Amino acid sequence: MPVLVVVGAQWGDEGKGKVTDLLCEEADVVVRYQGGNNAGHTVENAYGKFALHLVPSGIFHQHVLAIIGNGVVVDPTVLRKEIDELESRGVSTANLRVSAGAHLIMPYHILLDRVYEVRLGKGKIGTTGRGIGPAYADKAARQGVRMQDVLDPHTFREQVKAFMAAKAEVLVKAYDQDVGHLEEECERYIEAAESLRPYIDDTALLLWNALRREERVLLEGAQGTMLDLDHGTYPYVTSSNPVAGYACVGSGIGPMELSEVWGVTKAYTTRVGEGPFPTELTGEEGDYLREVGQEFGTTTGRPRRCGWLDLVVLRHAARINGLTGLCLTKLDVLDGLDAIKVCTAYRYQGEEIREMPPSQAVFAKVEPVYEELPGWKTDISGITSARDLPNETIDFLNFVVRNVRVPISLISLGPRREQHIKVPHPDHVQRASDGRQA
Repeated sequence: MPVLVVVGAQWGDEGKGKVTDLLCEEADVVVRYQGGNNAGHTVENAYGKFALHLVPSGIFHQHVLAIIGNGVVVDPTVLRKEIDELESRGVSTANLRVSAGAHLIMPYHILLDRVYEVRLGKGKIGTTGRGIGPAYADKAARQGVRMQDVLDPHTFREQVKAFMAAKAEVLVKAYDQDVGHLEEECERYIEAAESLRPYIDDTALLLWNALRREERVLLEGAQGTMLDLDHGTYPYVTSSNPVAGYACVGSGIGPMELSEVWGVTKAYTTRVGEGPFPTELTGEEGDYLREVGQEFGTTTGRPRRCGWLDLVVLRHAARINGLTGLCLTKLDVLDGLDAIKVCTAYRYQGEEIREMPPSQAVFAKVEPVYEELPGWKTDISGITSARDLPNETIDFLNFVVRNVRVPISLISLGPRREQHIKVPHPDHVQRASDGRQA
């Protein structure tokens, strides 16, 4: 490593869970640095299949310290349930730590989130309704409660009640909501938060000490670059910063500590929620990608919008994150296609644009410019070496590398852990027939 950041290079749901699970084998510490339970990682391993929403993927490795960083907003009932499920299925959570600086999601955040979304009507953002946005808003407004507040039970309870009363007044007077159940719900959340007391720690200090011992640290983000609050398709974004730069803020380590940044991308593109999506397919091709790729949200179960791979988006992600490597997932989903389209540029008012336009109004109106590549029409899910991939697959991979100008470091060919290939020569993928660069 020694300090590697793994980020989503599209709109989230790229397969970061599997990538981080694989990389955990080489890590000593794994940190989730932003987001909340509005994101999910699906991981399959010897323990079974898990949908993780808050706990870092490193929890499955006994030698790994798994940290939920200060940049995360934590729903205590969700974290408690996740811990209990892991323990019930034989996965120890003894190495889990939660930053004392992480903010808590409370029931009034969830209620506000849903009310705001309904009031937006046709202009809705497409949130998960889990209170993430209002929790981050309270954090910025200095009206939030944090994990460290749980260590003083009396003060914590008083804080929650005071904030609850203020939010209840807004919900009743401004939005005509029934808040009769709010106090009871807050009590349930308080109890869940108090049960997490053994996991609370100064995680920034734990990380500093780990780095002084030259331990290997993996920082994992939720969602993806195009959902970043500053660099994504605002306002159709998440309420935090998934990009690599926030990994330092959300974990508490200095930027000079970072060694590499790997961006995870599917071999096609998906998006959940509202907002512009230039390569979206609404016909049979989109249905094919959705069904074969099992494109349904880990957290919400919502069908994902599907489209061709967008290299304009990937180039944007490469710049914003300073990517040093690409992890390309779900390549096997393309196995049955006669031809594969890849978006290399956009067209707007007759002009070709090769980079993300600075205006979201323009981005919402661009048309994709495609190049068509031949499909390989064969099952690649069992291949274990890049050199054994069909020539058409290798051509596809090298086409991506040439256009994004970032090497491919890892390829995923299915959901199981063993279905992946680490690329030995990441600047290009070689053919087995003659060893020449494709």
